[in-house]
Formats: sequence, C-alpha cells, structure tokens
Amino acid sequence: MAKAYSVVIVGAGPSGLALAIELGTRGVDCLLVERNDRVGYAPRAKTTNVRTRTHLRRWGIADKLAAVSPFGVDYPSTVNFVTRLGGFGLARIENASNCHPARNELYPEHGQWVPQYKLEQVMREHAETLPSVTLRFSTEFVSVNQDADGVDLILRDRGTGAELPIRCGYVVGADGARSALREVVGATMHGTYGLSRNYNIVFRAPGLAEAHAHGPATMYWQVNPAAPSLIGPMDRDDVWFFMPTRLPEGFTITPDNAAALIRESTGIDLPYEILSSDEWVASSLIADRYRKDRVFLIGDACHLHPPFGGYGMNMGVADGVDLGWKLAATLQGWGGPALLDSYEIERRAIHEEVIAEAATNHAVLSNDFWAEGLEEPGEAGDAMRRAVGERIVAVKQREFHTLKTVLGGCYRRSPVLAREDDAEEDAPDAREYKPSSRPGCLAPHVWRADGRSLYDLFGQGFALLARFDASGAQVRGAMAAAADRGIPMICLYLTEAEAKGRYPKPLTLVRPDQYIAWRGDRWSDEVFDLAAGWLAERTGVDDPARSPQREGA
Repeated sequence: MAKAYSVVIVGAGPSGLALAIELGTRGVDCLLVERNDRVGYAPRAKTTNVRTRTHLRRWGIADKLAAVSPFGVDYPSTVNFVTRLGGFGLARIENASNCHPARNELYPEHGQWVPQYKLEQVMREHAETLPSVTLRFSTEFVSVNQDADGVDLILRDRGTGAELPIRCGYVVGADGARSALREVVGATMHGTYGLSRNYNIVFRAPGLAEAHAHGPATMYWQVNPAAPSLIGPMDRDDVWFFMPTRLPEGFTITPDNAAALIRESTGIDLPYEILSSDEWVASSLIADRYRKDRVFLIGDACHLHPPFGGYGMNMGVADGVDLGWKLAATLQGWGGPALLDSYEIERRAIHEEVIAEAATNHAVLSNDFWAEGLEEPGEAGDAMRRAVGERIVAVKQREFHTLKTVLGGCYRRSPVLAREDDAEEDAPDAREYKPSSRPGCLAPHVWRADGRSLYDLFGQGFALLARFDASGAQVRGAMAAAADRGIPMICLYLTEAEAKGRYPKPLTLVRPDQYIAWRGDRWSDEVFDLAAGWLAERTGVDDPARSPQREGA
C-alpha cells in the first residue's frame, strides 16, 4: 500500500530543505528524499546573504548558523585583489555581501561567509525537529503519474533496491542542475551553456594565512598569467579553496598537478594537500516552464547562474519559501488556485533579473585585469597597479555590494498582487536599494523602539500593518474578513516614526513571505480574494504559457 504525504520533495539541498522547513513550520506533512547518503558536505557556495539569513531568523536558526561560522561572524568579509597571494596588492572591497554584524536599518540579519555544507547541516538538523517532516536519504526518484486528485510516485531505496510507492498531493523537484523531475514537467533549459570552464579545488595548507601580507579576507582574486583565480580560507584546520577561472580547452587540473598550480599562482612554496578537485562550467540557463499540474521545479532544477555575486544557492532558498507558503495555504484550504499559478510568474521575473546580474559579474574576471608589467617592482609597476586597482573597484564593486539585487527585486506582475498605476519607479541608479511598500516589493524593515525587528512580529500568515492614523473600523473589517475566510492574519500598529518614509498608506497587507500584497486607505474584502488567490482571472496578467522563453522555444 502506498504511503501518503501532502508533499514530496525530491532533493535535499538548500532549496529542498527550505521548502521542507517552510511546510513543516506550518504543520504540512511532507517527505524530503535525497539520492545521496547524506547532504551537507559538498564545497559549493560560501555566501549566505542577508535575505536567506532573515529566513533563518524566521525559522529560529540564524544564531545556529552564526555559531558554526569557521572564523566567527566578526571575521572581515573583505575581498582582496592581488597579483598573487604572495605578491602585490591591487584593490580591496570591504563588507562584501553585507556580512558585517553591525545593526543595519535595512535588514535584521547580516550576511555570512560560511561553507554551504554548514548551512545545509543547520537546515537539515532543524528540519529533523519538525514533526510533520520526514527525511529519507539514499532514496531516488523513479517515476510519477498524476491524476486530478493527486500524484502516484515511485521511489527506490538505493541500498536495498526496494521500490517505495507514494501517494501525495504535490511533488517538487529540488534535484539540481541534472533534474530528473524537469523531464516530468516537460521543461527545457534556455540560455547559454558553457560561459567558462573553471575548477573548484579544496586543499589544506598549514601556515598559508600567515605566509602572505594582505591581511585576513574571505577571498583573494589573483591577477597573474600563471593562473587567474580566486583563493581563500574555507574552513577550520587550514582548509582553503582555489578556483582557477576561464580555463582554455584542453587544460586539465588533476590532484597530481593541482598543488604545483597553487604554488605557482600564489608564489608561496608550502606543502599543499589536495582534498578534492572538481571541474565546473558557468552557464546562464532558465527553464521554459516550472510546473506541470501538481509537479513543480525549484532551485537549480529550473535556473542556473554563474556563481559571481553569490546568488544561486540563495535564490533556491527563496524559491522554497515562496512555493512553501503557497502550497501550505492551498492544502489548508484558504489559498485559491491563482496562488500556485503565481509561483512561476513571480519567481521567473526575479530569476531573469538575477541571471542577468550574475552574467554581468562573470563577464569580467581576474583574467581580464592582467597586463604586462603588473608585477614589476618600482614606480612604473606601482603606477600600473594603481591604475588597475582603480579599474577593479569601478568594475567589481557591484558584485560584492549586492543589496539592491538581494532585497530590491519586486514582483512586478502577479495574479495575486494589487496593481498601482502611479507606483513609484526605481531610481536611475539601479545599484542603490531603496525600500518600497508598493505591492510586490519586500516590506521595508523597521527596528522598533524596544529593539525588536518588525519582521519578528509578522507571524506565519498575513500581517496587516496599520499606521497610527488608520481607521479602527477599517482594521476591524479587515480582521473580520480574515476570520471569515479562515486566513491567518495578525494586525500590527505602526507609530508615526516607524511609518515615516516607509509606509505612506494607512493600511498595508504583508504576505507570509514578507512581501507586500496590497496597500490603501480603505479596506475591501476583495483584497483577500486577490491576495489569497481566489480571483481566477485578472485583466492584464501575463499567461506563463506565453512567456518569452516559450515563445522562442
């Protein structure tokens, strides 16, 4: 007899874990399966940005991630550009990815430089504490068959070979770049594959941190002809990463020659112990569809970014959050059909923006800053290094000061968001994050007078923010409408100081994912018909089946 779950998630990386936690926090029963024997060990992403850490704060585990930071959260998140680790300095960019732990008015949690496997460990351990979440490792997807009422799924235990029949309401493919669920959805990846060939080498080098004069940093970009690359500390016990970039065809790095390449590129002669060496290809790809009926795709299964700017893993977590609360609302009966339809419409727009930004970052690497004479001593070399350093800062600042991309992405078109014809537009300087309370944008952050973050008070459902001058009758009407529809919602009152410059309307409705659904002077019960997905059709809402990707397929 088939085991029954509301949701089955295939793939237990950060996006799958985020979805499982979002569902489990809301009491939705789900099964999270992973074909490997464990997760949380691959040396991949290293930047957990402010938005992802804010989700961890909602889940109550941001402090746990801070506690496993290999070098402490006070470690300087500096990016150093050098000719070689043992050579000349060129430029420095401070507070990369907003990792400085000082309080900031724009967000409640700073970014964190931490290996992805430690983030996965913290998320996995939290998921295991949620009663409605079941995790199975060494379990792979075999097949799926949908009908009007649910999904029949076949999984396989990789240890015993036994097939496991599952009956569920929805299936989500969080199974990465080589997604098997992508074929089930019938999705095709479009874009550019093979922007560059690169390697990720993890090695141990006792004494390397003390062997150079550039000071502590999260990464050092090496600009030299031997091996243009990134290098930096990754974990305790002298574990570092080394990433040669844009390698020519035919150039292969093996455990046998990797140490010699590190030695040549750094100019520092130490015994280098190679722990792993993996080739990877930078690509900009996005799926032409994220859903087929009851099967969805999230994370790398539907979008791939060049890993410059630290977006890929964090975007996968955001996918899990977005789909998670919408699935929960649907399964709990208060979410309408347009809510699940909105997942692809909303997330695709953000993915396209972020892919473009990551591709811009990838277009200029260490390889592009080298010039003959850059390593020459004396005044001529100094002048050249100053000129190159100025160019580096001018070109690469945007890659490490990413708050506009991380927090400023707004859902412009969605079947579950109010439209405003007179909504303010972004400032011409697209790199500056300007909080906005217009529908589709992240709710502007506020530190309250008692030191608490406004975000901490939102709860798991909707939050109605009522300004100091809001009508009591309007607030009561909104709360009654929520109760009538079974929609979880709390009301929070804002003081004049809290609302000033952030929330200009008397009433603002914030979704469970902390994005604005609606704002206005007077409440209408139709607000919930829209925000909870019960308005099946809206004039002007794009059909995801006619997205640019599909039109060109």
